[in-house]
Amino acid sequence: MALFLNAAIFLITAVVIVRCFKVDGRWAWENGIVVFKYFTVLSNVLCALAALLMCFVPELRWAWLLKYVGTAAVTVTMLTVLLFLGPSLGYQDLLKGPDFCMHLLNPLLALVSFCGFERRGLSFGAAMLGLIPVVLYGLVYLNKVVLVPEEKRWEDFYVFNKNGKWQIAFTAMVVAGFLICLGLMALQNL
Repeated sequence: MALFLNAAIFLITAVVIVRCFKVDGRWAWENGIVVFKYFTVLSNVLCALAALLMCFVPELRWAWLLKYVGTAAVTVTMLTVLLFLGPSLGYQDLLKGPDFCMHLLNPLLALVSFCGFERRGLSFGAAMLGLIPVVLYGLVYLNKVVLVPEEKRWEDFYVFNKNGKWQIAFTAMVVAGFLICLGLMALQNL
């Protein structure tokens, strides 16, 4: 079952990413590249690559840890959409088409495969590895939305700098990531 779920995660992500590079049936490289600024895309690609590794070398601890980090990252994506972005922006656009796969389906598949079929036990120290994507992306987002000169800034598409309150959003995301890591550790250690 783990093999099936991991293969599904990889294939679904691959199809979604390839679709990002096509507009009206034609290749549009600039359209595809720009999606890699979103944590949603980065977390899903990380999880998909880890899932692919788990298809071939599930016995390797580093592959399993990478799958954990990817699972933690897509869980952050899913819960951010369900608890923060959905209520403020509406669920209709966030849970349709490719976004349904990246915001809900892939995270659920990752959670089921990792917590249901790939259980090996997870120490606190190893669990904290799941914070790496959140902290790294948070720092990049802070730089690109707040710190760089205005003409080079990204749009605040996650609304984390609303009213200049990026400190609150950054802290909340790190705390949420920490709690998700603890939750995944608890599920692994049942």
